[in-house]
Order: sequence, then C-alpha cells, then structure tokens
Amino acid sequence: MQKGILRWGLFAALCIIWGSSFILMKWGMFDEHQQPVLSPFHVAALRMLSSGVVMLPFLYSSLKGIPAKTVRYILLSGWMGSFFPAFLFCIAETKIDGALTGSLNSLTPLFVIITGTLFFGMRTGSKKIAGVVVGLAGSALLIYLNITKPQGYISYTGFVVFATLLYGFNVNMVHNKLAGVSSVQIATIAFTGLIPPALIVLFATGYFNQPLSEHKFIMSTLASSILGIVGTAFASVLFYVLVKRAGGLFASLVTYGVPFVAIIWGVYYGENVTILQIVALCIILAGVYLANRSDRKK
Repeated sequence: MQKGILRWGLFAALCIIWGSSFILMKWGMFDEHQQPVLSPFHVAALRMLSSGVVMLPFLYSSLKGIPAKTVRYILLSGWMGSFFPAFLFCIAETKIDGALTGSLNSLTPLFVIITGTLFFGMRTGSKKIAGVVVGLAGSALLIYLNITKPQGYISYTGFVVFATLLYGFNVNMVHNKLAGVSSVQIATIAFTGLIPPALIVLFATGYFNQPLSEHKFIMSTLASSILGIVGTAFASVLFYVLVKRAGGLFASLVTYGVPFVAIIWGVYYGENVTILQIVALCIILAGVYLANRSDRKK
C-alpha cells in the first residue's frame, strides 16, 4: 500500500514539475503585464547554470570509475538532451503559448522510435509505424488549429518539434552508449558540464549588465533558477527513483500527464485553449500509446 502511494506520489510530482516548466519559461521572460524582461537566451542559460550548480557537489563521486570515452558521451547527452532543447523551447515561447508547447512536447516518444529506427537499428513493427503516423497526424491537427494566430506563431512550433527530435535522439544514444551508467551519474556530469557554456552565454548576451536588483529581474531570475533546480536537476533524480521503484513502463506514463498540466497552466495564464486542441493532444497521446503497445505487452 505504502509503495503504491509512493509510486503515485512521485508520478504526480513529476507531472506537476515538468508540466509547470513551460509556464516558468514564460515567467522568466515576461512580467505580469506580459512585458519582456529577460531574453530567451538568458532564461535558458540560467536554467542550465542553476541545474549544474546544484549537482556540482555530486560530481566527484559521479566521475569515479567512468572511462574518458563514456564521459564524452555523457557530455554530448547534456548538449543534445538539455542545452540545445532549453534554448529552443524558450525561443519558441516568445511567440507561442505554453499549452501548445507542452502538448507538442508529447511528440518525444514518437521521435524516440523514429530516430531509433533510422540511426540505431531499432526494430519497428506495424503497430509502431501506425502509432507514429497517428501521433504526427495529431500534431499536424494541433498546429493547423493555431493557424489563425499572429504571423510567425506557427513557424515557431518548429523549434519545439526540433527540440523533441533532439530528445528522441538523446534517449536512444543514452540507451545504446550509456547503458551501464546510472541516471544520477549521467545527470550530474551532463549538467555540471553545461556550467561553462551557460556562463559564456550569460556574459555574451549581457545578462550581468541588466539592472538585476529591480524586482522584475529578481522574479524572472528566480523563475529561471527554479526551472533549472527543480524542473531539470531535481526532476531528473525523481524520475530515476521512480524508474527504480516502479519500473520504466510505469515511469513512461508521465508522458501522458505532463501536457495536461501545461494546459491547465495555460488556461490560468489566459491562453486560449479550445476543446479541439485537447482532442488533437489526445490523438497524439493515442499514437504514443499505440506505438508503445507492443513493448508494454512484453
């Protein structure tokens, strides 16, 4: 009974944390009057910096016994699975709604299958292919429903799709190249390895020249830091604990909860979320379910 409560508690916590990350990006970039404060580069770099700093105390123990070649793959995983997607998501959210971003993020499992098939020799059956087709059709419908938005709105969804493509590729790379390394070690080395480039971006984009003592800059910096500490570092550890206690199959169900939390935040933030958009999201998730159905049976 207690194990079941713990599993569902971790599951709910991850859905809330990851589902809330999209609104935290908005709070990092805009004030309560929707006026720009920090740039998407500032928010993404602060996210990476804070996640790296909070994992820094665990770096020494995480590096013990890991070959240099493996460390290189972990660092590459940090760039592909965290650094570039963080910037792509923030750039996208300068134009598109957080609810739409969260919904499109659910394409990640489909890109795991696509990139796994194309680059890593993953076996793909008819159910996986059908699931990918259904999921992509749902995403196309979701984008089409937003076609009447202001100029440039739809084009920025491409940043989100590309980020989920990188997520998919990274998952396969970790599975194939880092199977013997714990998730905590991967997260620690990957995130701490992103501290130098994050600082370079902050200096290069003039973050430290901003009036950081002003209230709106303090709040935006705080939102960006929470995004990194809680939404990236802490959530990665929670996910690792969930996988260990409940298995990868149960942990993968987080994919279904995250976009709905993002939609709830979007409604709270005043974004226009329609029933048809939720239907399109459900089609994407149906594709994800269908594509992974054979694996679930195994």
